[in-house]
Amino acid sequence: MSLAYLRFLAIATIVLLLDQLSKWSALSNLQMGVPEPVLPFMNWLLLFNPGAAFSFLAEGSGWQRWFFTILGLVACAYIVWLLRKSLNEKMLCMALSLILGGALGNVLDRVMYGAVVDFIDLYYSNWHWPAFNIADSAICIGAGLIIWGELRKSFGKSAQSH
Repeated sequence: MSLAYLRFLAIATIVLLLDQLSKWSALSNLQMGVPEPVLPFMNWLLLFNPGAAFSFLAEGSGWQRWFFTILGLVACAYIVWLLRKSLNEKMLCMALSLILGGALGNVLDRVMYGAVVDFIDLYYSNWHWPAFNIADSAICIGAGLIIWGELRKSFGKSAQSH
């Protein structure tokens, strides 16, 4: 295994550890469903999400726990393969590392608790964004980096062709 590959796996591991430590802290210090104000636009709010992003399929009878667990594990395996294959693309590898660490954090929650532990509540006035966690943040940042990298490639090619 190359040193670059191990570094990107280390980044995923750090994301996983930060995610699990933050969730452990939330589980240890917060009461379920009781907001703890942090900033004028943010609460700590412990919730369990048995569904996917934005509570998609959260109302299922329980089958979604294993569906999303298996889907997450398959996605992680694909990301590990893609990471190893793409080591010369540093931004892509950083993005994949963030997504991998986040995905593993949420898969671990589903296995241990049957749902994903969420605790960050952003809001404006009476409008609240769906609660999320460090893993979700890492996944979104990773996805954003992939999009940004692809846009840079696209605009770079069109600028060179003129």
